[in-house]
Amino acid sequence: MSTATAPDKVDLRAFLPGFLTLAVIWGASFLFIKVGVRELHPLYLTLGRVGTGALTLLVVLAVTRDRLPRDLKVWGHLFVVGAIGVALPFTLFGFGEQRVSSVLAGIWNATTPLIALPMAVLIFRTERLTVRGAAGIGIGFVGVLTVLGVWVGVGGSHLTGQLMCFGAAACYGVAIPYLKKFLAGRSESGASLSAAQLLLATAQLAVLSPLLVGAPPAPTSLSLDVVGSVVALGALGTGLAFVINMRNIRIAGATTASTVTYLIPIAATVIGVLALDEHLSWYQPVGALVVLAGVAVSQGLIRRRRAVSRAPEPIRQPAEQASY
Repeated sequence: MSTATAPDKVDLRAFLPGFLTLAVIWGASFLFIKVGVRELHPLYLTLGRVGTGALTLLVVLAVTRDRLPRDLKVWGHLFVVGAIGVALPFTLFGFGEQRVSSVLAGIWNATTPLIALPMAVLIFRTERLTVRGAAGIGIGFVGVLTVLGVWVGVGGSHLTGQLMCFGAAACYGVAIPYLKKFLAGRSESGASLSAAQLLLATAQLAVLSPLLVGAPPAPTSLSLDVVGSVVALGALGTGLAFVINMRNIRIAGATTASTVTYLIPIAATVIGVLALDEHLSWYQPVGALVVLAGVAVSQGLIRRRRAVSRAPEPIRQPAEQASY
């Protein structure tokens, strides 16, 4: 993977438009999922999403004269990540949003880094657990309990929906260190690896969906809102968003670009409230802030930002850019 040094001073006029656009696109993805599952089974919503995203990135490859990976071993690893990092979490968010609001799903997505760190330490051995990391995980766990509102009692379909969204974030948390261990340093471009990953996820879902839930509905039976949501999820949230994120990384460095994670729950909340008239209990946004604080502590965000002008920063691998 090619590298890029973080600039000494970020050009905000060049960086902020793409940064804010990415936060809105990924925050809006939860709205589009909520609309899509009104008429589509979550498996078919995911199939439409990843298929559209794959086509979008294939167009990007054609325009940039890039190509898909040639190494069969790479395709084998991407097959695994296509399942645990794309097909399964996208589908779990769909099932979850049949039971909870898009706003709450966006909040649960923010727990991904808290899961990725212990997986990287305990399973994949790609990182070491520091006191700072352990403290961040502990703070994040308190935030998770706050979002759940454990003192008021939990149960029923609402709890099931929250656990499905948390399960989706956990899938991302496994996929990130997996790709870091097995595909870090590859010569293929990020667009190439991501396109292959989406193609494999599309193939997996195309085989499994009819077997598990029967034939898909006829496209003509779907409303324009649902069709538009599928296209937006694929072309914007799974295709164009990747291109924008890569541009942000090249302008500002990986650490600064990754702070979009902190804006996604905010964007999801604003969009869900305005577009769908969704509501939250007071403790859910409070819990979200605690979760984000835990993420910030575990990642050592403040210290890294101070050091950004002194040390080069590699471009993050595609798997480290969580799909929303």
